[in-house]
Amino acid sequence: MRVTLALPHELGHSELSRWRDLQEADPSVDSPFLSPEFTITVGELRNIVRVAVLYDGPDIVGFFPFERHPMGIGKPVAAGLTDAQGLIRAKDLEIEPRSLIKACGLAVYEFDHLVSGQPLLSERHTRHPSPIIDLRGGYDHYAEELKKHAGKTYKSTLAKSRKLQREAGTIRHDYATTDLAPLHTLLGWKTDQYRRTGRTDRFAHRWIVELVERLLASQSESFAGVLDMVYVDGQPMAGHFGLRTRTTLAGWFPAYDPHFAKYSPGLIHHLAMAERAAEHGIQMIDMGRGEKEYKDKLKTGQLEVAEGRVARVGAAAGLHWMVRVPVRKTRATVLANPLLLKTADKALKTYGRLRTVLQG
Repeated sequence: MRVTLALPHELGHSELSRWRDLQEADPSVDSPFLSPEFTITVGELRNIVRVAVLYDGPDIVGFFPFERHPMGIGKPVAAGLTDAQGLIRAKDLEIEPRSLIKACGLAVYEFDHLVSGQPLLSERHTRHPSPIIDLRGGYDHYAEELKKHAGKTYKSTLAKSRKLQREAGTIRHDYATTDLAPLHTLLGWKTDQYRRTGRTDRFAHRWIVELVERLLASQSESFAGVLDMVYVDGQPMAGHFGLRTRTTLAGWFPAYDPHFAKYSPGLIHHLAMAERAAEHGIQMIDMGRGEKEYKDKLKTGQLEVAEGRVARVGAAAGLHWMVRVPVRKTRATVLANPLLLKTADKALKTYGRLRTVLQG
């Protein structure tokens, strides 16, 4: 196997077509985060993005998008933002992971959402569920499944939707709009949510805002940014920005106006989004790894993603282990223990409230 490295914008039409063909032939990598359009767009904003192109003789048999950080530390494209990571490759292609990262000039490749079936995966890597909404049978079939497994949630959400319309006005749902104004409204809600809950505000980084704006403008049959908003009496109430392939919608940035919190606007929005997505040919909504109450209520299945690293022997890999691995293990321990997780979440929310007060 031969490996060449390229900047994303250096890939030609034939290479991009091959990437799309390999992706569409393998359901395990049917995520917009693994589409060439996503890597190219991030590469326009971050000069650390590279793509390893894998050859078997004259034939391209794989693509490995990654970021190269100092000391040869490799990470997924847009590390920390994406819910699907890995190698796009021909079926049954055998790859020795350390040989691959060596060919990429990396000492370590660290990941936290590696999709299943990857040759980079080993027994020592930890697995995590990634909840999904299965729409392969259409929205009506999904609703019937939801009634069976989360009937109380489904009925109460419909009841709150009716109450909302009685008390506040008519609901309108705009699906797959490309208008920047509602996008900025959504990002404002998300920033407020991050601050309230003590989390880091991702949109304090200008490049992330620009990334989302560029992805919203990216519209094709195989890849697009998808913005949808629910309005009440003409006022925005809840929304979501995500990405799609032909058949998979990746959940990314959902948020709502806290003014409507008593009506469960997030659940109302997700049901509306699922219905419209199914109408547009989406067969699955991947809500992403993470313990969230709304995901438990809405899911009808789950995928699996892995966390860990592939490392070569060397000083850089050793330093990376000392800095990153203990922190990752501590975080995993907290997430796996409901009491510790609840305590940590409460502490973050308290910090968020104090920060809001201090900032005026």
